[in-house]
Amino acid sequence: MSTVSEPETVPTSTIHKGEVPFYREKGQAQPRSVKGIFRSIKWWLMIILLGWWHLAPFMRWDRGPGAPDQAILIDMAGRRAYFFNIEIWPQEVYYVTGLLLIAAISLFLMSALAGRVWCGFLCWQTVYTDLFQKIEHWVLGDRNARIAFGRQPMTAGKAARQGLVYLLWAVVSFLCGLGLVLWFGDAFVIVREIFTLQAAPATYLFIGVIGGFCFLLAGFARERVCVYMCPYSRFQSAMLDEHSLIVSYEAWRGEPRAPAPKDRNFEGRGHCIDCKLCVQSCPTGVDIRFGNQLACIGCGLCIDACDAVMDKFGLPRGLISLDSSANQEARNAGATPPGKRIVRPRTILYMAILTIVGTVMLTALLNRSTIEVNVLHERSPLFVQLSDGGVRNGYSYKILNMIREDRTYILTTQGIDGATIDVVGGDSNATQTELEVEGDTVGTFRIFVSAPDSSLKSARQPVVFVLTEKSTGQVIRNESMFAAPDR
Repeated sequence: MSTVSEPETVPTSTIHKGEVPFYREKGQAQPRSVKGIFRSIKWWLMIILLGWWHLAPFMRWDRGPGAPDQAILIDMAGRRAYFFNIEIWPQEVYYVTGLLLIAAISLFLMSALAGRVWCGFLCWQTVYTDLFQKIEHWVLGDRNARIAFGRQPMTAGKAARQGLVYLLWAVVSFLCGLGLVLWFGDAFVIVREIFTLQAAPATYLFIGVIGGFCFLLAGFARERVCVYMCPYSRFQSAMLDEHSLIVSYEAWRGEPRAPAPKDRNFEGRGHCIDCKLCVQSCPTGVDIRFGNQLACIGCGLCIDACDAVMDKFGLPRGLISLDSSANQEARNAGATPPGKRIVRPRTILYMAILTIVGTVMLTALLNRSTIEVNVLHERSPLFVQLSDGGVRNGYSYKILNMIREDRTYILTTQGIDGATIDVVGGDSNATQTELEVEGDTVGTFRIFVSAPDSSLKSARQPVVFVLTEKSTGQVIRNESMFAAPDR
C-alpha cells in the first residue's frame, strides 16, 4: 500500500452527516499543510515532548556512592525506580497506582474542558504521525503533490523518493525505540553499547518491536488508530457536556454555503464558500461542518484553515472555532451566549479528586518510612513442643533497609511472658537480639520464638515483634500469631 495514495471514494449514501466511513479499507487521509495558532501549538508541543522523551534519560542526579546517577531511571535488574531524589521499591507499587489514577482523572478533566485535546496535541500517535507526515511533505510535497505522486506509475525515480521517505521513517522509528530503552538503564552506557554492537540481544529486539510499531502505526495506520483502534473515540461523548470546548462549525453563520462570490458580496448567503480546506486539513478526514464526530481529535487545524479563508475575504474569524454547544445553540437562537464556563460542577469534581490524590501521594512521599518489616509465620510445622513443656514457633522475618547505610536493629517480643528469641546464625534463648542489615538491601532472618507452657492461654494468641533502630530509636511493631496445642 502506498503511503501517498488518495483516500478511496466512498459513496455518499453510505456516509451520514459527513462522517468518516466506519472502515476505510484503502488509502488514507492526506492532510493539507496549514499555518495558524493551533498548528504552531502542535509544533511546539511536539518539540517539547520528543525533546523530553529522548533527552531526559541523560540528566544526572547525585545519589551518593554506589547508587545510579541517572535522574530518571527504571532499574529492572535492581528492582528500583528513581525519580530525582525519590526512590521507589517494588513494595511501594501503590505509588504507581496513584500515578495511574492521576493520569486518568487528568484525562477526564481535559476532556471536560476541551474535548479530545489530549488526542489532538499530546497523544504519542498524533505526535509521531505529525512528524511522519512532515517528512512526506519535505520529500514529496504538499497534499496535491502527494496524491499525484501516488497515482504515478512505479519508476526508478518514484521508488527512490518513496525509499527515502521509508528510510527517514525508519530512522525516527529507531530513535523512538531507543528513547524508550534509555529509561531502563544508564543512557550513556546503553547508547555506547548499541552503536558498538555490544548490547544484549534483548535490547535490539526491544528497540525493533517498539520502533516497528511506531513505523507501522504512524506511517501506515495513522487515522485508523484514532478512529477504529483507540477506545477513547467511542466513549468520549460521555465525558463532554454542553459547556465543553470542542471544534464547532457555526452553521447559522456559514449556511447556506456557496462558492465564493466574485464581487465578494456575502449578503443573503452564508460565509462558507465550500472550499473544503477544513476537510483537507483534517488529519482524520472529518467534515466538521456536519457537527462533532467521533473521528474528530480536536486538533484545531480546520480552524486555522478556515480562519485563513475568512481573512482572505475580509470576513470575521471563528466560522469554525473552539466553542461549546451551549454557546453555539444560543447564537443560533439569537440569544446571548453563556460564554466559556471553565469552572462548573464536573470540572470542580475532577480538580477536587486530583487535589486529594495528589495530596495523599505527596504526604505519603514526605512521610515515607525508610524501614519496612514483614513477618511470616511458618506453617510446617505450626509449632514444636519442647522437652521442658514449652512451645516453639518459627518465623521468617524480613527487614527492608531503604537507605544506603548499614543499620543495626534490636528485636524483642511482647504479649507472651517469658518468651525468648533464637536467630539462626545469631543469638539463642535471648529476650532481645541484634540484627544487622546492610544498606539498600533486604535482610532475611529465620527466627524461633519459644514460650513456657504456663504463659500460653489459648491455641492461637497474638505475639508482637518490636524492632528498634539502634541509632535513631525508631520503633516498628508487627503483630503475628503464636500457635500452641489446644487448651
